[in-house]
This record gives sequence, structure tokens and C-alpha cells, in this order.
Amino acid sequence: MFDFLNYIPLIGGSLSVIVPFVIVLSIVVSIHEYGHYIVGKWCGIHAEVFSLGFGPVLISRLDKHGTKWQLAAIPLGGYVRFLGDADASSRPDGKAVDEKLKHKTLNGAKLYKRALTVMAGPAANFILSIVVFSGLIYNSGQISNEPIIGKLAALPQSQSQLHEGDRIIAINGNQIATYSDIVQLSIDQDTPSDIVYRVERDGRTLDVPGPFFTPALVGYVMPVSPASKAGLKRGDVLLSVGGTETRSFLQLVAAIKAASNTSVDMKVWRNGREIDLVITPEYRDVQIGVDTFEKRMMIGVSSGFAFEPTYTDIPLFKTILYGAKATYNVIESSLNGISLIISGKVGAENLQGPLGIAQMSGDTASDGLVSFIQLIAFISTSIGFLNLLPIPVLDGGHLLMYGFEAVFRRPPSMKVVQVAMTMGLMLLLSLMVFSTFNDLTRLL
Repeated sequence: MFDFLNYIPLIGGSLSVIVPFVIVLSIVVSIHEYGHYIVGKWCGIHAEVFSLGFGPVLISRLDKHGTKWQLAAIPLGGYVRFLGDADASSRPDGKAVDEKLKHKTLNGAKLYKRALTVMAGPAANFILSIVVFSGLIYNSGQISNEPIIGKLAALPQSQSQLHEGDRIIAINGNQIATYSDIVQLSIDQDTPSDIVYRVERDGRTLDVPGPFFTPALVGYVMPVSPASKAGLKRGDVLLSVGGTETRSFLQLVAAIKAASNTSVDMKVWRNGREIDLVITPEYRDVQIGVDTFEKRMMIGVSSGFAFEPTYTDIPLFKTILYGAKATYNVIESSLNGISLIISGKVGAENLQGPLGIAQMSGDTASDGLVSFIQLIAFISTSIGFLNLLPIPVLDGGHLLMYGFEAVFRRPPSMKVVQVAMTMGLMLLLSLMVFSTFNDLTRLL
């Protein structure tokens, strides 16, 4: 999608990472801050500044309500500063406020209005995620379990006589009733051989040769992985690994496992030509049970299929439910990830920071528009979830203090607020430094 940036002399490679990252961050942060702004406005809380970016102001305008809308020079976030705020964290500025205007400040408004305004940022992120996931699901449709061939993958030297729209009724004499049967058969018979498909086509039953269902075809490349560093792309077919021919994805997995963490020469087929690549596998935590993990040598790819299933249309209201479920699944995965890191079951090196997210944005953008749009939904959900953590400075920290106020009928003292804000900021900076160190370790 942004591959053309790679061809700009000297800085092209950096731009192909920076530009997608800035676009993703700008969209997600704008939605988050607009949630704060619009709900605050509905609650009568006045926003003095709505800023996209930090630092020196590039352009700005003042609207009729007295809110300054501005674009700043450092595109790494943004903020809304309400009346009475000292800074972007909504810390009270400590200045005396006219009693007539106090209800227009975030800290002087009624408790429920403050809580709604603060919750609106993460809620806006979740709504964006649901809309994006729903749109993607509506556009692609629902996978059908009918054993009908959808799109055929491009494979080297393929003698396949399969056609799109063929209904598979048997493979090498094994009866097929559903698409799931095809998947299971490829697992049970993991050694490629001459494959004969019995298909129904235009009212006729034919026996035709076809490819192994799971060839050494790359279906997905994990961002910030050995595969993405080496230049592997979705649709590549691995002809050999370390000089050994690979005809199935399971043979590829076995070859990588045997390679240890030394560099491996690969011969790749891509769009009709052969390419030589060098890749260095890495150990990754892999879940093998409910609470059991082990480190395995991996390159960060998943299998593609010789042919895809067909898809059916989904009613709009169902896509919204699926979009909400997808958003929930991202939140659940984030919680599980944090729990596993804290418990020590998964290494802390899996934590990604700004550099890792930037590289992920660049890798995902190069995979196409749909993948890039999907990344926006993932990042939006993650930022919404992160902001709800009960850490001072974050939205969750503000809600925690509002909860204190609701229970004890008084806000925490200004000294407590200041100490909590400082500790929260130190915690976030520590996490950022640690995760950035992880990023540098992975990228270098």
C-alpha cells in the first residue's frame, strides 16, 4: 500500500514505516479525543483546545464556541484541554475560577458528567473498532462450509485442473461433505502426494488432478517477525529451506524447527519468478495448553491454502454483533497477555512499544489496504483498553478518583492527586522505556 515510499532515496525505508504509523495514530487519537470533546460539550463542559499532535502549533482556528482547533508539529498523539485544566492530563491548574463558570470546567462539573466525559474517549475507540470490524466482515461475507472452491491460489508448476466453483465430493477416495472435511484431511495426510479430486462441475462428475491443500504457501506474515524482516510476503511459495525441498507447510515448519536460530537460505517463488532470501528464525512463546506455553523456533508465518472457500452475505445487524465480538476478543487477548506476562508464563520480551507498533504499521500497510484498515481497529481497541487501566494520568485513573469521590462523598486531596499523577507518569515512562528496549532488541 505504501511500498512506493521505499523507492525515495535515503529516507524511503523510514517513510514506509513512519507514514502508516502516523496515519494510524492520528485516526485513533482523533476519534478518542473527539469522544471526550463531544460528550463534554453535551455535558456543558467547555473545551479550550482540541489538538492533534504536540509541540509547536502549525495551524489553528477558533470556532464560534471558543474552542481552539489546532494541528501541532509532533504527530504522536493529541489531547483536549478543558477549561480549568493545567495540561493535557486534565490536572487542575489550581487557579481560582468564577463560580458562574465552574460548572463548565471538567473538575467543577457534576460527578456523573465528569465520568461520562472521561469514559467517552475509550468508548469512542471501541465504537470505531466495532464499525471497522463490522464493515470488513460485511464486505467479505461469512465463510461457507460448503466444499465449493472459491479463489484458487497461484502456485508454481501447478498441473491443477480444478476450477473455481467446483464442488468437491472426494479427495483420493476420501468422501468430502463439508469444507471442514478438506481441512481435516490435510492434517491427517500431511505428506504431499499425487492428489485426485472428484468434483461436480456443470452437472458432471469428474476426477481431476489438483494441488495439496496446504502447500508451502505463505498465507499471512506476522508484523515485526523474522519473516517480515527477511522480506517474505503473503502469497509467496517456499520452494526450499536450507537446500531441502519443501512441498507442504508442515515440511516448512519441520525445516525451520531443525534450523535452530542460525540463518537459513530460502528459495521463494513469487509471481512467476524465483527469489533467494535469507532468514533467521527466532524463539517465540507458543500456547500448547490452557495455561501451558513453550518456546518454539519460528519465522512468523501462517499457512495459505491451495484454494479458498466461498463466502455468503451476512445481514447488517449480524455484522455489528460480529464486530462487537471481534472488539471484545481483542480486549480479552490484551488482558490474557498482561496476565501471562505478570505470571511469568510468557516472557516480557513480548511487550511491544512505540517502535514496535510503528514497524507493525509499516509491515501491515505493505500487506494491503484491508490489512491496514484492520490494524486501525486493533490499535483503536488497544488504546481504548489501555486508557481504561486504573493508572493515574490515564482515563482509568481519573475514573478511579471519581469512584473514590462517589464512595466517600469528597474528592481526594490535591496532594494525593499530584502524587498519584507523578507516580502514574513514572510508571508509564518506565513501561515505555522497557517496551522500546524490547523493540530495539527485535529490530536490530
